[in-house]
Amino acid sequence: MGDASEWVPADADVDALRSAAPACRGCELWRPATQVVFSRGPSRAGMVLVGEQPGDREDLEGEPFVGPAGRVLAEALEAAGIDVDDVYLTNAVKHFRFEERGKRRLHKTPSPTHVRACAPWLEAELAAVRPRVVVALGATAARAVLGRAVTVSHERGHLIDGRVLVTTHPSAVLRLRGRDGYEAAFAELVADLAVARA
Repeated sequence: MGDASEWVPADADVDALRSAAPACRGCELWRPATQVVFSRGPSRAGMVLVGEQPGDREDLEGEPFVGPAGRVLAEALEAAGIDVDDVYLTNAVKHFRFEERGKRRLHKTPSPTHVRACAPWLEAELAAVRPRVVVALGATAARAVLGRAVTVSHERGHLIDGRVLVTTHPSAVLRLRGRDGYEAAFAELVADLAVARA
């Protein structure tokens, strides 16, 4: 498997990148997915949030963070004093990787190969947006942003290289909803986002 380089236009703005993304064949994930899920938010945002990959809802609707985890993220951003409309939201991998179980499509974590294949898109997005801070939501996003394996629990909550902050993915918080630990996990996510805002 190669990567997306040949499909990523050079020195492009976000609109040009978004227009080019549906043609990408940098890995095999485009085949089973409904569509590419690129990004949303202002093209000159001060903060970029990078997730892992689109989920089922995102794959169907074509926008990142519109499913249940996206609602948790929106609540956490609001609690941290950040307007969701002021941040640029994207994913390390632009197509939904899943396995079918009956009529359901269950999330399957992208492999490091998928992250590498999609890296030219993320690099081009960050070059176009030029944010002051990049928030990596979860280990897959952190690997994509930092170019190395990351243990979220060891590196979360502080700026790395002056502009990257690692925190948990909102889906990890969502899995705790209704159980012990949810409030604490949500509060940690809010605290990390507040560091990024500051």
